[in-house]
Amino acid sequence: MRKTVMIVDDEQYFHDLYAKMLRGSSYDMINVYDGYEALSRLNEKRPDLIITDITLNMMTGDTLFLHLKSMPEYKDIPFILTTDISLRPYKSLREIDPNLVFLDKTSITEALMEEVKAKIG
Repeated sequence: MRKTVMIVDDEQYFHDLYAKMLRGSSYDMINVYDGYEALSRLNEKRPDLIITDITLNMMTGDTLFLHLKSMPEYKDIPFILTTDISLRPYKSLREIDPNLVFLDKTSITEALMEEVKAKIG
C-alpha cells in the first residue's frame, strides 16, 4: 500500500522541490498551502507523514503540529518541521513528540528523503 505525505508550505517552490525529491518513490503527495487547508484535507485522506514549514501564513506549522497532536485520531502522525529561521524557540515541541524532526530549509537535500524513509518506510 502506498504511503501518503502531506506537504504544507505557502511557497510553490518548495512544493516543486519536494515533488522532485519524492519523484519515483512510492509515496502519494497531498499539497496544501496553509494549516487551515491541511486540517480540511485530513478528512479526504489521512497522511502517513506531514512535512510543514513553521512560518506559514494564516495557521503556522507549529500551531498545526500542536493542534493535531492534541487530537487522538491524528496524534500519531509523524511530522517534519522545516524552516529557514532559528529553531531555538521550537525545541520545546520535542517534549510533545520526541520523534519530531526539524530540517533547515536552506539546506534540504538527501536529509529529507532519509527522514521520510525513517518515518514511514
